[in-house]
Amino acid sequence: MPRIYSCTFCGRKIKPGTGIIYVRNDGTIWRFCSSKCYKNMLKNRRNPTKLKWTAVYRKSK
Repeated sequence: MPRIYSCTFCGRKIKPGTGIIYVRNDGTIWRFCSSKCYKNMLKNRRNPTKLKWTAVYRKSK
């Protein structure tokens, strides 16, 4: 049975067979639902609690 993961950045559910997996040098695994989340977290270094389109923002407000 495939597992359903949540996006590390926005908190949305990731369906099996989709998304991007990023493994850091220390062994932690970050899973992203789209390239939008991947770029916002790694390239632009944005905080998900300050972006209105993320589920993390909606939970914090």
